[in-house]
Amino acid sequence: MGLTKQYLRYAASAVFGVIGSQKANIAFVTMRGGERGRFVAVAACEHVFIWDVRKAEKVLILKGNKHEVTYLCPSPDGIYVAVGYEDGAVRIFSLLNGESNVSFNGHKSAVTVIRYDTLGSRLVTGSRDTDVIVWDVINECGLYRLKGHKDAVTQALFLKDKNLLVTSSKDSFVKWWDLDTQHCFKTMLGHRSEVWGMALLNQESRLITGSADSELRAWDINYLQEVSTEEEAGEPKEKKGKSLLDDDDDEEEEEVVDESPEERILSCKKAGSLLREARDRVVSMTTDAKAKVLACHGSDTVLEVFSVLPEDEVERVMAKKLKRAKKKARDAQHAEDAPEPVVERKLANEIVRLTNIKASANIRWVDCLMCAGGELKVAMLLQNNTVETYSLKTSDKNPTGIKTSRLTLGGHRTDARTLAFSSDNIAVLSASGDTVKVWNRSTLQVIRTMACDYALCSLFVPGDRQIILGTKSGKIQIFDLASGTLLETVDAHNGALWSLCLSPDQRGIVTGGADKTVKFWEFELIKDEDAAQKRLTVKHVRTLQLDEDVLCVKYSPDQRLLAVSLLDCTVKVFYTDTLKFFLSLYGHKLPVLCLDISHDSALIATGSADRNVKIWGLDFGDCHRSMFAHDDSVMFLQFVPKTHLFFTAGKDKKIKQWDADKFEHIQTLEGHHREVWCLAISPNGDHIVSSSHDKSLRLWERTREPIILEEEREMEREAEFEEGMDKGDEPVVPGENKDAEAAPAAKKTIETVKAAERVMEALELYRSESRKMEEHQIACQSAGKHLPPPKANPILVAFGNVSPSRYVLDVIKKVRSSELEVSLLVLPFPYIPDLLSLFNCYVQDGLEVELVCRCLFFLLRIHFGQISSNQMLLTVIDELRINTISKVREIRDVLGFNSAGLQFLQREVESKEEIMFFADATGLLKEKRRKRKKRERAILTIA
Repeated sequence: MGLTKQYLRYAASAVFGVIGSQKANIAFVTMRGGERGRFVAVAACEHVFIWDVRKAEKVLILKGNKHEVTYLCPSPDGIYVAVGYEDGAVRIFSLLNGESNVSFNGHKSAVTVIRYDTLGSRLVTGSRDTDVIVWDVINECGLYRLKGHKDAVTQALFLKDKNLLVTSSKDSFVKWWDLDTQHCFKTMLGHRSEVWGMALLNQESRLITGSADSELRAWDINYLQEVSTEEEAGEPKEKKGKSLLDDDDDEEEEEVVDESPEERILSCKKAGSLLREARDRVVSMTTDAKAKVLACHGSDTVLEVFSVLPEDEVERVMAKKLKRAKKKARDAQHAEDAPEPVVERKLANEIVRLTNIKASANIRWVDCLMCAGGELKVAMLLQNNTVETYSLKTSDKNPTGIKTSRLTLGGHRTDARTLAFSSDNIAVLSASGDTVKVWNRSTLQVIRTMACDYALCSLFVPGDRQIILGTKSGKIQIFDLASGTLLETVDAHNGALWSLCLSPDQRGIVTGGADKTVKFWEFELIKDEDAAQKRLTVKHVRTLQLDEDVLCVKYSPDQRLLAVSLLDCTVKVFYTDTLKFFLSLYGHKLPVLCLDISHDSALIATGSADRNVKIWGLDFGDCHRSMFAHDDSVMFLQFVPKTHLFFTAGKDKKIKQWDADKFEHIQTLEGHHREVWCLAISPNGDHIVSSSHDKSLRLWERTREPIILEEEREMEREAEFEEGMDKGDEPVVPGENKDAEAAPAAKKTIETVKAAERVMEALELYRSESRKMEEHQIACQSAGKHLPPPKANPILVAFGNVSPSRYVLDVIKKVRSSELEVSLLVLPFPYIPDLLSLFNCYVQDGLEVELVCRCLFFLLRIHFGQISSNQMLLTVIDELRINTISKVREIRDVLGFNSAGLQFLQREVESKEEIMFFADATGLLKEKRRKRKKRERAILTIA
């Protein structure tokens, strides 16, 4: 048996270079012991970074799965952050330790909005799949799925005092939901296009919506009492879908549809509109926690901040206006019988433009936080990978936003298009459209940041003291790393300088550009007139003229040959010394974007925009193999030093490793969420760094774990199967209408199927053990003596010699609370009778009564027809009815007794210590502070 070739696995090591991803919002969070407004949470691809904006450093990383973060929302108590992902999953992280113990899986596509209710016990999520799901955070399960929108949900808001929910969507509708009945009782149709943002103001009596125009629409909400059946009896019933047409200030008809007129919960009427200065759509809209300030922005650099005046201040302003109007009327008419002037209350009197804050780049997301003394803190995530924070005093007459911090050092403003490793494997160079950064590979900290032109290619000069960049304008730029200064700019080509290669003797470089030339340069040390030391420069020595634009140039490691890829889809190979033509490699259907030559100068590999990689022999120019490598253009290709293994990067977001001898695909490195532009392999081959359009740089490390190709292919097939399972349809519950407004929250995933399989295996084990015990009892009776018991199942022994029935309960307990219902739904009916009899035993013994009741009621609901028609189960159901009611009453009595005892202890302690506990104490403290401030203001006024 021959030896098999061993490959070592490369694994993801770190994500850096990204400050904040554009897909997800920014939010203020409170860390333990930290001041309010100092920490912000932003998405960073699949992770969430918590930044300390004062120190400009990361304090916590919430590590997610492989999917990109699309929304995040801190809990009201500030201890947790709910994070939504591209695949529709939601995970709740603790800010105390960065761990996630609660996860929900119900949406089919990306989560677009997450909101907590006032207590933080419920969570609502909206998605691109048009569904809205309400989750129970405490019980860790889904309550229900609300259907009705026809496009992606853009905002969802809980009402504080009523069990109502309001949602907006790109389908131009705003829907009101009664969560008691899980029913949409009102649909607002007053928008001509998508509704992008929404906010509740004035103790939830005013709704502000932002659409695709410059108008912010305001709606008055009047909460009505439900009409009783006696009152309805004498009135003709309204038809479903009745329209209420309201004439607003602009004389346009706004329509509101009551979907069930018998439930008159509230009425909405357009109160007017605010005009934004921006003419494009509302990108995001937010308020502070108490809705005193409203902030919104479009896709430009200006954030518009509005102040929502309290009712007493509005009345004071209106009284002043009325006084002025009366005075004006008296002065004008001098008549005693003049009519009493009336001042109309407008929306502009209630919502006043506070100021505009201009950011340094286009704004993507914004969050506001009101601090003590009327100080408003604003955090902005900009479209150029930057976070900025501003502060303004809302109590000032003309407040201006003062920039307090700016996070820019940890990433590029635009995509990094070129990467390079230093010869000692320690430093990593990345260059973008405006800056070049040098990073320490082990700490991932920026060592140097220098301004440059749009860089397309780069390398470290031997000695690692200087770097050379090739730019889009055709220039060569030389930087000194010690001082961080630009030493020289050389005009090299008349078009873009696409490729740069160091000569193997390390005495010069070769460049290829869009002006159809390849130029050879030598390093020189020259002394400037005013400088004490010599500096590095490059001297042009010769030029190779070609017929097409040059896309890539590469020396063979023995410096005998030079390979040049051209725009005509061919690769030309020349002798380096004479520049005579040697070979032409043709076969690609689109231009070759990247190529590399192996360390022994025997093979050349080419990657093209036609998605193929071809491996050629450099002796005769024959094509050894053509492989379909990526699902989009192959952007970069490089051999691992001293091997015939090479890596390719593509626009399909993947990095792949190949064997050029066996023509085999070894492994795929997945992690980037956008096109991968380039990668660099360290000189020792232990590290890879890659750059992508998602603004992130990723470090990959070679591990000691070997790769077995058959297992790798099997894992890929399993991953494909699981991905197909995750995209499956919603579970069908017997007896429920699939087109109904409310549906089960969870969805069928590979995890729910595995959980159901574990429950089935436990029930099979219980059946076999029960059968063994019955046979043992029969054998004892026939023998007339007590025989030794049969050998216990090894699984039961491993779990501590538990009984088979207890083992089934342990397996059910280990199923995630959010996946329990769907897992039970997958169970075939033949297992249900055994489960019901086991549930009866658990309830009698008082084991996990709450969990057992939840499973029992769900199974009775979905299998009602089969259970009720089965005569064998009638006795079991009757026993369950008696035992469950009595046991639940016992638990309720215990809870009531404990609650009364705690309240008694609280009153006793309060009377002895003369202190107040919990909510009462905080309320009284706030009242005392308010009174003290009022007294201080009065004293200052008198003084």
